[in-house]
Amino acid sequence: MKGRKLRHRLTALLLAFAMIFTAVAVQPNCDAFAATKVKTPVATHGRLSVKGADLVDAKGKKFQLRGISTHGINWDVGYPYVNKAAFKTLRDDWGVNAVRLAMYTSEYNGYCAGGSKAALRNQIYKGVKYATDLGMYVIIDWHILNDGNPMTQVAEARRFFATMAKKYKKQKNIIYEICNEPNGCDWKTVKRYASQVIKVIRKYDKKAIIVVGTPTWSQLGSDGTHNEVADNPIKGYKNIMYSLHFYANEWSHNRYLPAKLAYARKKGIAVIVTEFGMSAASGDGGISKAYTGKWLTRLNKANVSYFCWSLSNKNESASLLASWTSKTSRWKTSELSEAGRYIRAKYRARKKALGSRA
Repeated sequence: MKGRKLRHRLTALLLAFAMIFTAVAVQPNCDAFAATKVKTPVATHGRLSVKGADLVDAKGKKFQLRGISTHGINWDVGYPYVNKAAFKTLRDDWGVNAVRLAMYTSEYNGYCAGGSKAALRNQIYKGVKYATDLGMYVIIDWHILNDGNPMTQVAEARRFFATMAKKYKKQKNIIYEICNEPNGCDWKTVKRYASQVIKVIRKYDKKAIIVVGTPTWSQLGSDGTHNEVADNPIKGYKNIMYSLHFYANEWSHNRYLPAKLAYARKKGIAVIVTEFGMSAASGDGGISKAYTGKWLTRLNKANVSYFCWSLSNKNESASLLASWTSKTSRWKTSELSEAGRYIRAKYRARKKALGSRA
């Protein structure tokens, strides 16, 4: 009897152990799921705004956008990279939290130069959706370049940004860049254009960041030593920023622009670098790691956001992808250009340095 009872007890214990083991085995590993779930930039920081000379997040804490700009989405070196997998690669592997959708207005079948307006708007819609799905911030860039004076296309700009502001007025991750690089015109003219387009956007979208391009090719003034933007900013609107573009292999950019940036911030003007490159302003020739490094250190210290040009395999030194690669996402480091490898390493290091503030 004792032997039979002992056997029953052993059988019951083994059965109980088996049930416990099975329950543990099929129980989801919550820690593992939590570890693999990505806390996105927008989920972490929410709607951005301007406070003095700084960009801040929804909690009022200083925040920095580390972005990559597409090449022109109106031609074949730009639009293939407007895809969700590409943006996810930038977010998860490069430490990027924002993308810039560059839509030319006059060049290469641009929006105001014979390109399909509907098709280009659809490219913007796709890019915004992918960025939004991934919890990234996104700039809609009205990419003036050869047309120079933004007043040339002011009617089209008003219609375009009215459409965009109506569509995205409830989203927290949208930034409007209303004129990429004004040139051949003065700040008074750019302000006249900006006042019209800002008014249209604010009719529908009351809170989004609006970036205003500056003379000359977004250098905060008409030449190396003039500071008319900082001395005479746009009045009457909140959440306005001003663009500064630099190319690290341009002597004049390294000579004059750091002082202009410092002056603007001292005057309380919010500056954002919506475009920079490691090459000359042409996008080609040699690259300067030394000056790029100095610029990024300067911008990081001042909490100034920046977007690198460009996500493309175009055969020029500013492109971040190797010219021979046909992949549009999930790039190996060997498939990046020299500039791409450098920028990826710098962005990853910046994200790591920021930690929970990234």
